[in-house]
This record gives sequence, structure tokens and C-alpha cells, in this order.
Amino acid sequence: MLVLRLLNVVAPAYFLCISLVTFVLQIFVFIPSMFRDPSTTPLFSPALLHGALFLFLSANALGNYVLVIQSSPEDLSKDLNLGKGAEVADWLDGSRSPGSALPSTHFCRLCARVTQRHDHHCFFTGNCIGSRNMRNFIMFCLYTSLACLDSLVAGMAYISATLSMSFVDPLAFLTLLPHSISQFFSGALLSSEMFVILMLYLWLGIGLACAGFCCHQMLLILRGQTRYQVRKGMVVRARPWRENLQEVFGKKWLLGLLIPVLNVESNYRRQKEK
Repeated sequence: MLVLRLLNVVAPAYFLCISLVTFVLQIFVFIPSMFRDPSTTPLFSPALLHGALFLFLSANALGNYVLVIQSSPEDLSKDLNLGKGAEVADWLDGSRSPGSALPSTHFCRLCARVTQRHDHHCFFTGNCIGSRNMRNFIMFCLYTSLACLDSLVAGMAYISATLSMSFVDPLAFLTLLPHSISQFFSGALLSSEMFVILMLYLWLGIGLACAGFCCHQMLLILRGQTRYQVRKGMVVRARPWRENLQEVFGKKWLLGLLIPVLNVESNYRRQKEK
């Protein structure tokens, strides 16, 4: 448990550090290097277009990241008067009496609360993902992967211009790291250029991981399942995939796709208000 609590602090700090480094490289290194191209017009230069795209992706990624933390799954134990600690966990996970527990509820020991439609605990946000913040979590993964892809393309263009190399050959990117390491220790490569090359592989790894996680979550949403239900082998009631999507993304899904907005209220919250 101590390791998990430590990871709950280190992972968000790691994400924020990577985000800050990416922002600094984009604004102060990659974009200024694009302005040096004399063949483009100042108004529609690639630097301005790329800068606008990067700011849009970053604002959505960080905005949804904040909303995932802000829209924490509500603590159902307060409303159900279940108590605290191990008794709550046993009541929900153990189901002392058949049918006594609400479906898809789970007691998270790190967050110390019971959440509705629990999916998983995200260490990078230090928060549980449930019915209230699932849409923001999906948008966070999507825009993080796109921002990493954008930074990867911009970084490759910068390295290509700085080192006068071409990435037309697919093997060029695969062999870039070992060649760069040998050149760095021989003194032929600057430390700043080596740092950018290392960031290229880091952006590739984070982007692929976030994209894969986003696709996996979308598949579960279409099936009307959560990762917690799949892990526990719970059987869910079959519903049309459109209803499953609407439950998570709401009717105004396009607004949430363009700007960070709060998630729609869960069915549990609507029933409680009635």
C-alpha cells in the first residue's frame, strides 16, 4: 500500500514534468525554428499553424486532466450509510447478502471512498475513474496521444534540419537512438540535441500507450462494461451501443470533443435527485 501511495504522488509529478518540458521545447525551440523558412508567408506560415494546433491539443489535454481530478466520483458510502474501512469493502466486494450491493460499486483504499460504475484507479491523476469523470478521462487520453504525435513530428523536423538527415527511410528512426548515443559520447553531438532525440522516443511511447488505452476504453464503453466489471467477471445487461455511448458522452458530445467541459451526470445521480 505504501508503494501505491508513493506512485499516486510520483505519477502525476512525472506527467506534469513531461508536459512542461514538451511545452518549453515546442514554444522556444521547435516553433522558432519553423519561422526560419523563407519560402513561407508570415500569415500562413507552418509555425503559426503548428503553434495554434499544439496550443489547442495542449489546452484540451490539460483541461480534461484537471476536470478528471475535479470531477471525482462521489462517495456513495455517505448516502448509503455503509460505514468506513474494511466493512465497506466487504459489503461491496464480498456481497454479504445476495443483491445487497449496488452494481459496479467499489471501495478504493487509496481514495478511501465508494464509487459508482468504478472503472479503475488512475495513478497519473491520483484519482478513481467512474461515472462522473469517464468522459473527461477519455478526452484526456485522446488529446495527450495527439499532442505527443504533434510533438514527435515537430521534433523529427527539427532534428532533420539540425543534423541534416532524412527520415524517409523507416529504419532511420529505429537506428537514430543508437547512432546518437555513440556520437554523443564521442563528442560529435550536443547535449541539447541528444535530449531532443530522447524526447522523441518518449513521446512515441506515451502517445502509443494513451492511444491504445483510449481505444480499449472506447471498446468497453460500447459494450457497456468497465474494467472493474471485466476483471471481476461481472455480467452486464446487454444494451444498444448508442445508449452506452450517450450514458458516458451525453447528447452534447461534440462540445466535449472541442473544449474541456464537465461530464454529464450519471444515471445514479439522476435517480437520486428524483
